[in-house]
This record gives sequence, C-alpha cells and structure tokens, in this order.
Amino acid sequence: MGRSGCEFAARHLPALKSTYQVDACIINGENSAEGNGITPDSAQMLFRAGADVITTGNHVLRRREIYPVLDEENGIIRPANYHVSAPGSGVFILDRLRWQLCVINLQGQVGMEPCSNPFEKMDALLKDIHTRNILVDFHAEMTSEKKAMGYYLDGRVSAVVGTHTHVQTADERILPQGTAYITDAGMCGGKNSVLGVRKDIILHRFLTNLPVRFEYDHEDIELNAVLISVDSSTGKAQSIQRLCICEN
Repeated sequence: MGRSGCEFAARHLPALKSTYQVDACIINGENSAEGNGITPDSAQMLFRAGADVITTGNHVLRRREIYPVLDEENGIIRPANYHVSAPGSGVFILDRLRWQLCVINLQGQVGMEPCSNPFEKMDALLKDIHTRNILVDFHAEMTSEKKAMGYYLDGRVSAVVGTHTHVQTADERILPQGTAYITDAGMCGGKNSVLGVRKDIILHRFLTNLPVRFEYDHEDIELNAVLISVDSSTGKAQSIQRLCICEN
C-alpha cells in the first residue's frame, strides 16, 4: 500500500518471477497511491516492478489523474460492472503469442458502492471472450459473495481471486470443475498494521469514534500473493499456492 508497498514489490517481484518461472504477473493496484486509489506514477512503479496487468477496485476513480490512463487501455483495468460512462475497461487480453490470458476485474455489490450485477456482467462478457485462459479479480467485501462467484464461474474461467479485504485467506483450492479459487489474496503493506493503516490511528478511531486521517504503515512490509498454474490448452487450473514474503 502506498509508495512503500510499490517499492517492496519492486525489490522482490523479479526474484519471485524467476524462482517460480512466472509467465504473467497480475497486481491489484488499488491503494498503490498514497491516500487511496491509483495514480499514473504508482501504476508505472508497479509496471516497472514486473506487473503485466494491473487490476483495481472501488477506489480506482477517486484520483481523477488516472482517468486518461484508464482510457488508453494499456493494461490497467477497472471493474467491468461499472457504468458505461466510467473511463477505461474491465477486460484486458494479455497476448503472449503461444497463449492468451484474459484478465477481468469485477466489483461486488454487498457493502460496496453501487454497481451493476457482477454475475450477469460475467455472463455477458464470456460470450465475447475466445480464450480458455481467464483470470477474474473479484473485488468484494463479503466472503459469501466471493464464494458464490467462485462456484458460479467454476469450469468457465481458470481462476477467481478475491481482493479488497487486505487479509489473505487460507481457503485456496481447485473447485470441482477446475477453477482455482481464493477468497482474498491479501495485500502488500505493513504486517503490524490494521489493513495497511497505522494501528495507532485505527485504535484511536475505535476508542473515540472520532474521524481520523488514515496514514499507511510503512514499516515491516509483507507481500501476499497467490501462484496459480493453468493448463493453457484447456484453461483448467492445476494448482494454487499462497505466498507471503517478508523482510523481517
């Protein structure tokens, strides 16, 4: 989260990609900017770190300077179930010549800002996608909504990876029809924080109920991720593994 999260990713992603022979690296860039959201500068930091595609979430439109970049459709996507007037796209096709990977970004409805039905949106999108290799970043609050999406798309996409809650879950699995699933991939932020924010600030908020200005915790960063192996000829997932990288 913030510059420290981007810098941590830049220090560790090259070695991770080499060690695990990663073909495609997808990073959720939500809150890569200081404060929240994503900016052109924070996006470029993630691309330089090794991202092939950057997904986002409910804060993506908070920073207006990212709007023209989203419209360029150069690998940064926002939730596909936003209104048609929103800048950018929710789908990106990564073409590696030997195979293609379609990355789709969706946002949940429960406890989130208004957006259209993500289940219906996926049905519509899949009609026009012609590769078997599809990864969905489902940016949602509720575990139940994420689990439901996993089962809804089982056998129709390669992976459903939940994001948004900042806490990496321990429920990674291959669903019965061959889709890799995890409720939340986690974050890249302070491991002694509260969802990436300094714990003293959050404790003050809970103890007093007074408004506070969130500031990211830039100490003792950890990087959460999932490693997914897919048979590119069938689009079926073969394995999913949680990763957690710390320096201390």
